[in-house]
Amino acid sequence: MTSVIERLRGDGPKFSIEFFPPRDTADEAVLWKAIRELEPYDPAYMSITYGAGGSSRDGTIRSIARVATETTLVPMAHLTAVNHSVAELRNVIGWYASVGVRNILALRGDPPGDVYGDWIPHPEGLTYAEELVQLVRSLGDFCIGVSAYTYGHPRSADLESDTKYLVRKLRAGADFAIAQLFHDPEDFLRLRDRVAATGCDVPVLPGVMPLTTMRTLQTTIKLSCAPAPGRLLDRLEPLADDPKAFRAAGIDVTTELCEKLIAEGVPNLHFYTFNRSKATREVIARLGLVPARA
Repeated sequence: MTSVIERLRGDGPKFSIEFFPPRDTADEAVLWKAIRELEPYDPAYMSITYGAGGSSRDGTIRSIARVATETTLVPMAHLTAVNHSVAELRNVIGWYASVGVRNILALRGDPPGDVYGDWIPHPEGLTYAEELVQLVRSLGDFCIGVSAYTYGHPRSADLESDTKYLVRKLRAGADFAIAQLFHDPEDFLRLRDRVAATGCDVPVLPGVMPLTTMRTLQTTIKLSCAPAPGRLLDRLEPLADDPKAFRAAGIDVTTELCEKLIAEGVPNLHFYTFNRSKATREVIARLGLVPARA
């Protein structure tokens, strides 16, 4: 199977897409509608998340297996260390390999229940993401990604220490990193520069969420772990009671952010879709990233 890194090579910027595992039959239909709508756009790769505490492990495996066997997409599976022994992690990695999935995003994961609570490792498990990277790397020829935080992980003392730990994950055997959400392209570019300044040349990719509703704006603020700049709020908050106008302005904001990233040579834009395709399709069309056959 083609690796994420192989897909990022070549001329011009690319994009990728991320979905959530379905909770029930209705959710599965929504997920697969979005997958089929985005498949002709030939994303560099697609991923399906792994629920908190491993809660959606089986759903993620089933969905990723179906993507690998029934579509032309390059799948990347998420894997977290939460509530899993090393033996269980080995089993999940083996499952992925058995269905042809060779790309894994290795995450420590958040504590179940309270994401800001104390991290308590499984007694027979792992404590750090870099250990999970090393485990995956030891089990086969996988392409491995890790997470990055543009403004620093909430548990990091400062950006210097956060960068140090990110680079440790990358040097443990990761092939790329995907940055959590951010508000300004310059914020992401500073993260990229901090990593490059350490001598680490592993690509760091930006995570992007199309701003279509007040809820998505609030989600972006929450997941970024940083307040939104005043100019962004001044542009969008006055439209809170006009969903159509908010959506139009939000797509403009998202497109402008992506255009600036592309201008700075960012090789891939990773879109969080909320299992819907329309907004992502609109943005990539504006960016000129739609293949001729789509």
